[in-house]
Amino acid sequence: MNQTPLSLDQLMNWATSSMEKIADQWPKAQTVFSEPLDTEIAQTPYSVIYEEDRVKLKYYKPPVKSRYTTPLFIVYALINRETMLDLQPDRSVVQQLLKNGIDLYILDWGYPSRKDRFQTIDDHINGYVNNAVDVILKRHGINQLNLMGVCMGGTFCTAYAALHPEKVKNLLLTVAPTSFDTDAGLLHTWWGNKGFDVDRFIDLHGNAPGDFLNTNFLLLNPAKLLIDKYIDFTQNMHNKNYVQNFLRMEQWIFDSPDVPGETFREFIKQFYQENRLIQNKLEVGGAHVDLKRITMPVLNIYAQYDHLVPPAACSQITQAVGSSDTRDVCLKTGHVGIYVSSKAQREFAPTICEWLKARDAEPDNADTSDKMEEMMVAGNM
Repeated sequence: MNQTPLSLDQLMNWATSSMEKIADQWPKAQTVFSEPLDTEIAQTPYSVIYEEDRVKLKYYKPPVKSRYTTPLFIVYALINRETMLDLQPDRSVVQQLLKNGIDLYILDWGYPSRKDRFQTIDDHINGYVNNAVDVILKRHGINQLNLMGVCMGGTFCTAYAALHPEKVKNLLLTVAPTSFDTDAGLLHTWWGNKGFDVDRFIDLHGNAPGDFLNTNFLLLNPAKLLIDKYIDFTQNMHNKNYVQNFLRMEQWIFDSPDVPGETFREFIKQFYQENRLIQNKLEVGGAHVDLKRITMPVLNIYAQYDHLVPPAACSQITQAVGSSDTRDVCLKTGHVGIYVSSKAQREFAPTICEWLKARDAEPDNADTSDKMEEMMVAGNM
């Protein structure tokens, strides 16, 4: 439905009304800003149990007795920081998982410097991720762990599970792009366009600058991300909780590490522009990433209103893998909201915990049909 544009008089009246509200709230806002503000993010305690180059493996011990036999390892995207999962105490995926008794590990990619510009996708998947997996498996004396990927980290985890299926008991993907041949999101239009000369871009910069990536994301929805949110801030700056939450989010948004140049070059070409993963044509480190080797259970969670990774980029993977135990969950939220919105907090982590618990006692390397057959042979059915 077309909306009637505002007349100049209506626009001026709106602006005047907004300024009047700000003027009324300013005395309270002054009080808020004159007092100490709690804007710290990622407050949940952890231990660094492994370091390699710039990368750290963080371990979060649950405050209750572990209720799962298998630990969960989360691989975040190379873009922005894993602190999104622990933004604030009352909106923390990390704390929800811990309260459910999950032994939790998260990979912190750190801040790539110019010396990291030649690192490839292979270095990240078969290097850092695989080394961290081996550390966790040895620490717990087990052969498999639960692997969860966030956004680009989910893309990496999909490839990892296909390359090393013997080490992954359950695979969880959250807002993870796995099919890139879509025009549903502007990012896929921009980066998927072969007119984007990524070779020239990386040859010039060395690494993909975090500021460049942030600008791309903000321009996907400039009215909402560059105008509306700051108008909302001026109208709520008398509310201390609102101000603290706003500043936490701003701190996370603009904490944007660079992405190693060769990794970004490969990701744009092989994923966005050639869409090799979902077509089962991807190779990493000279090995074929065969999606049919992903026979472990797969939980695929994505967001209906995701402007970065639209549902069309996420929803096909469960049909492409070799597993007979797959589940798709589409939450009515956005790319970031899936982790921090109050509604998603009531759905996201509980869905993960329930899904993992139902598969926690199942034998390693056995899909549903295999287990059914074993029970029948044993005379249990």
